Amino acid sequence: MGLAQTSSAWQANKISTMAAPKELMDDQGKPIFGYFDGSVADLALDKFAYFNEMDKPVSSLKKHFHFKQFQFVSLVTPRYIIGVAIADIRYVGSAFCYLYDINQNQITETSWLKPPGVGYQMEPSPLTGSAKISSKKGSIEFNLREGVWHLAISTESIEAELELESPPLSLPISLCTPTGYSGWTYTQKHNGLKPKGNLTIHDEYQPLNQALAGYDFSAGYMRRETSWRWASINAHTPDGIIGLNLAAGVNETGASENVFWINGERHLLGPVHFEFTRDAGSAESKPAASWRIYSDNGQIDLSFQPKNCRSEKLNLWLLKSNFRQYVGHYSGQIIDNLGNKHTLHNVMGLTEDHFARW
Repeated sequence: MGLAQTSSAWQANKISTMAAPKELMDDQGKPIFGYFDGSVADLALDKFAYFNEMDKPVSSLKKHFHFKQFQFVSLVTPRYIIGVAIADIRYVGSAFCYLYDINQNQITETSWLKPPGVGYQMEPSPLTGSAKISSKKGSIEFNLREGVWHLAISTESIEAELELESPPLSLPISLCTPTGYSGWTYTQKHNGLKPKGNLTIHDEYQPLNQALAGYDFSAGYMRRETSWRWASINAHTPDGIIGLNLAAGVNETGASENVFWINGERHLLGPVHFEFTRDAGSAESKPAASWRIYSDNGQIDLSFQPKNCRSEKLNLWLLKSNFRQYVGHYSGQIIDNLGNKHTLHNVMGLTEDHFARW
């Protein structure tokens, strides 16, 4: 199939979007499913009509504990990559902030694990709210102000006060999908953002003129056991600033969170496949096995070569987490929805393989 024919096929299968509703729940307490142009202001959890697998109303206690939420920001500079996340899975609050030194191929990390509702907070709005966690180790905080993300980090290695600025008229990917029997997942992500503010690493001021960032807001009534594979890029290329988010898992029913940004222009993509070797290694063994990430229609065909890994295994009886987030280089091609081919060669980015029982 020629490129022009392929592009026409993609246009014919264009993904439909709608204006973002103010509240995620409709007047019957059902979530509004689909792709949105912009942020939903309020998930309206109190209005959600939640039923169990026998179609009985779920108790308020179970409704509280079944809700999960996590937020993540990645920051890429010519010398460093920072990954910072806060999660509220009701039974515990957790967070991490890692620093990857590209020149030294070395990861250092600060992590937090808190009992329910103690020492952390999160608000279920992707438009306005605050998420933070702190201890003697330091603190991290996300403040969302009318959809603009503000990030504050204070750890032994990092001090940051940053605002993530999107290009004019650039849209995030935001969507809500059914999950499991009666649950749902809302996901909102935006890559290719420009951080501005102040960043120091090891007491050394870091210029931000070449820095890029991306965020992830995910929340909902997800499966008790879930897993996902994920790919992310924020990079300067000869074509301009690109952002890429690809995933398999979680948003699993009729839609995907796959999207490509070029100079802020959003291109929604179809499903992708992840091929990799799960036992490739850990942070200590510096995994060398490559990944392949591709779509059946040829829009995505990428290889990923890991350089290092941030990993964690938690087995807390009722709760389990097996997490590997890799830092490495992408090569291959991305074809946008206009038929333009974007070639990548050793572009820095992230992948992730994650199992969770929560």
